Amino acid sequence: MGILSTFMRRSTLFCVCAAVSVGSAGAQTSAYRFLLNDASARAAALGGSFVAMTDDPNLVFVNPAGLHTLTGPDRAVSFGFFKNLLDVNAGYASGALHLYNGAVVGAGVIYTNYGSFSERDELGNELGSFSAGDFALIAGYADELSPGLSYGVNLRFIYSSIAGYRSTAAASDAGLLYVIPENGLTLGASLTNLGLQLSTYAGTKENLPLDFSVGVSKQVEHLPLLLNLNFRQLNVDESSFFRRFRRFAIGGEFTASDVFRLRFGFDNARRQDLKIGQSAGLAGFSVGAGVLVSGYRFDYAFTSLGKVGTLHRVNITLGF
Repeated sequence: MGILSTFMRRSTLFCVCAAVSVGSAGAQTSAYRFLLNDASARAAALGGSFVAMTDDPNLVFVNPAGLHTLTGPDRAVSFGFFKNLLDVNAGYASGALHLYNGAVVGAGVIYTNYGSFSERDELGNELGSFSAGDFALIAGYADELSPGLSYGVNLRFIYSSIAGYRSTAAASDAGLLYVIPENGLTLGASLTNLGLQLSTYAGTKENLPLDFSVGVSKQVEHLPLLLNLNFRQLNVDESSFFRRFRRFAIGGEFTASDVFRLRFGFDNARRQDLKIGQSAGLAGFSVGAGVLVSGYRFDYAFTSLGKVGTLHRVNITLGF
């Protein structure tokens, strides 16, 4: 337990960075918080308001039902990199494949590397260094329940390590997506990270970061603008019913041309968590862009953490 306790004492700043990167630690205490990160640059630029989006293989991380809305080629893949604070880095890969019966299967991997930490004894003498990291493997399936209504399910295997201590978990996701094209409206709901630990770090069982989210996307009439509103972690206990809705995110995607898209977002929970005194600066706000060239989509997202710092994400998505 010496290394593990040293990790907890000596990496306070890292823990703060990890918490703010997911937007809200909230009242829920759990392991594997990296699972709440926005995986793709497109999702991050929209402030995390992604549960009711369509036509993106990265929906496997948020709402597996959205995989059924993939258009174009039979296969789609996406790769991305996430530059966090300090020397914390993360990345992901996802893919989706149309089956002959109209269903879609998807897969994804997401990882976080927290870098190296100094190991010290009780007197502060340096004993060496150790590392920490997480990753999760995801397999999903999506199909249509009725015209416009899709469902999806995922299975997850999760692995985490801190120095010589390791933990594993298994979880499942489920989602629904209802598309009303004549109104330019999409409704989505998902429950992610429902599962349990298979092995613990040091004998103490911990919860997974269960997340029940609902959202709506609306294509603005007579404008090339798609607006999103999401409520995340509605399952987390709060002091009052209405405080459950403080974890909302809004986003917009403006189609400037056939090859260029602009995005913006706001995460209210992140802004509240990063407020220092009465000031939060630009914390919670995000912007980004997407460029489509010869079947490739290049996405970038910039997220402000106020006085704490900034986050950058890039990814490439293609169909074939």
